[in-house]
Amino acid sequence: MRIAVIGAGRMGALRTEDLVKVGAEVTVFNRNLESAKMLANNFNCSHKDIAQLKNNLFDGYVVATATDSHIGLLADLIPLGKPILCEKPISLTVEETDSVIADCKKFGTQIQVGFQRRFDPPISKAAKMVISGEVGTLYTMHIYAHDHLPSTLEFLEGSGSIYRDLHVHDFDLIRWITQSEISKVYATQAVREHKQYAKFDDADVSLISLTTASGVQVAITGTRHNPVGHDVRIEVFGSKDSISVGLNPKTPIHDIDGQLNFADVRYQGFIERFREAFAAETAAFYEFIQGKIANPCPPESAREALRVAIACEESIKSGSAVSIA
Repeated sequence: MRIAVIGAGRMGALRTEDLVKVGAEVTVFNRNLESAKMLANNFNCSHKDIAQLKNNLFDGYVVATATDSHIGLLADLIPLGKPILCEKPISLTVEETDSVIADCKKFGTQIQVGFQRRFDPPISKAAKMVISGEVGTLYTMHIYAHDHLPSTLEFLEGSGSIYRDLHVHDFDLIRWITQSEISKVYATQAVREHKQYAKFDDADVSLISLTTASGVQVAITGTRHNPVGHDVRIEVFGSKDSISVGLNPKTPIHDIDGQLNFADVRYQGFIERFREAFAAETAAFYEFIQGKIANPCPPESAREALRVAIACEESIKSGSAVSIA
């Protein structure tokens, strides 16, 4: 299968590596041809200038560029009718996301959105345990989303907010694990240490309380800086079991009791934390292109997660809980 990877940055390199491993014939496209060449040479694949993208037809496309370029690229790719893997988010607005979904229906194109956490083996196992009833009646969930290093000004300018960039992953997982829509959110935030966030009305810490339509209560805590490392964990509490995801020797937190055998060096970033998940997600896209599986993460999932993020921003402005119609 011939796949075009658009973007030669960190995510483009990751997708290229994983596609080559599963046997895909990859061509890397990038505005900077030298960057495309360097990446392609690393994995013995082809490269071309992004201006040539529409002159070549592939079996599938990977959009691994900056968020603000997604809409323009998707406008070119969707009419081709081939499967697309697009890194999250499709867009930072619901209106543009809706336009993409409408175009997909018009041309019969399917987009798989890059919510890699669904493919993390422990998270996937936890989801199956909840859905199968092994955990029993779901009481509550706690989610920890703590970045290792604070964001740069350049990144913040286009990130949207801590809710649209960081917590959108959490919102997607909640919908997926509980098999229920999120009905109400209440959010608080602050700039505690890293003042660059204030310039964009953003935050370096956040706390979210939300409820699903099925009645599950979820607490989410987020930070843009954790000196120990990158920490993403989930705790699920039910009538039959209580389970934890992401608690292992590389979890970046110090155990004051001294009972847990943590490693000297912990997860240093999201790619290290979810490297196996990214590989599984890319492999799933390859199977999706071949028609072996259904779309594992359609664009409607990105739309609903984005709506929850926007509701959190509205909650911050109003100081009240916001219902999501």
